[in-house]
Amino acid sequence: MIDLLLYGVFPYVAIVLAVVVSIWRFSTNQFSYSSLSSQFLEGRKLFWGSVPWHIGIGLLLIGHLIGVFLPASVRAFNGAPIRLYILEGTALALGLMALVGLIVLAARRMGDSRVRSVTTTMDALVLVLLLVQVLTGVGTALFYRWGSFWFVNTATPYLWSLATLSPKWDYMVSMPITVKLHALNFFVLVAIFPFSRLVHIVSAPLSYLWRPYQLVRWNLPMSRSLD
Repeated sequence: MIDLLLYGVFPYVAIVLAVVVSIWRFSTNQFSYSSLSSQFLEGRKLFWGSVPWHIGIGLLLIGHLIGVFLPASVRAFNGAPIRLYILEGTALALGLMALVGLIVLAARRMGDSRVRSVTTTMDALVLVLLLVQVLTGVGTALFYRWGSFWFVNTATPYLWSLATLSPKWDYMVSMPITVKLHALNFFVLVAIFPFSRLVHIVSAPLSYLWRPYQLVRWNLPMSRSLD
């Protein structure tokens, strides 16, 4: 029964909550759809935390999506042991990169009095949940090897069963505790997504990639700047 609630019911609750509240928040307060950056308070520490964190977690997310949507390709790629070793080593390195970046960001937010003063309870909760997510991912990579191999045979069919509204939570029953916690924590993050600064993920300025360039003049004559 507990597995049914955690892996068969809660994922749908989390997704519905994320979608409904996100739409409501966007329609009532679009200004809050950002990360409310505190970069002006301390840019250097933010750089050394933000860059490895975003690179590491971004590439890991892409890897997970490839495993979900192209499982046959992953199986074929892992057919040669050397490619499997390279993939596993790269994933672990990215996980450690993300972990280091997140620790730097957490230390900055909790250790700098100015940044801490603008930190909310939700910010702290998100940091804890993200740390749990990365730690369980790294722990799984260290102690339950060849994750890219068994991921496509367990997590992928489980996620597709959720998508087709026929949840097969039994896939998660036999998984190690770190994997089960990793999956559950992911859905917790999905549930709190619209209540947190995580919404900045969907407000990334991607239009900058194709909009016409802008000419910015930095050194206008003093006489003109005062007009």
